[in-house]
Amino acid sequence: MVTHELSSEIRVAVNRLSRRLRAEKADTDLTDGQTTVLGVLSVRGPLTLSELAEIERVTPPSMNRTVGALVDAGYIERETSPDDRRKVFLHLSPTGTELVRETRRRRDEWLYQRLADLSPAERRTLADAATILRALSQS
Repeated sequence: MVTHELSSEIRVAVNRLSRRLRAEKADTDLTDGQTTVLGVLSVRGPLTLSELAEIERVTPPSMNRTVGALVDAGYIERETSPDDRRKVFLHLSPTGTELVRETRRRRDEWLYQRLADLSPAERRTLADAATILRALSQS
């Protein structure tokens, strides 16, 4: 039976876990938004500023500020399209790629350690829940 209480409990638990995982990142002064942009570029590959803003559901001027800081820090590089000189693609620099790799490693290790403390039955339950949560996130 679906209840508002269940909806609220799941939302709170997912938000808290997400917040805790975000705390596990490489030693930088990057904001969560900047770290997320690096992750998106890592998964999706080169994107334009407009595409990145749309994916992250922010305005292009806001994304421009985020990207500018990441370019200045050496994590993102800009590359003009050879087909359309008006189009500029953003992609991770080698430093940005390494930062994403290290952040993912830290987050995976933190979660691995927590999962190791659970019983086999609890881990199976979480594996089932992960499948369901992934489907919910794509709806």
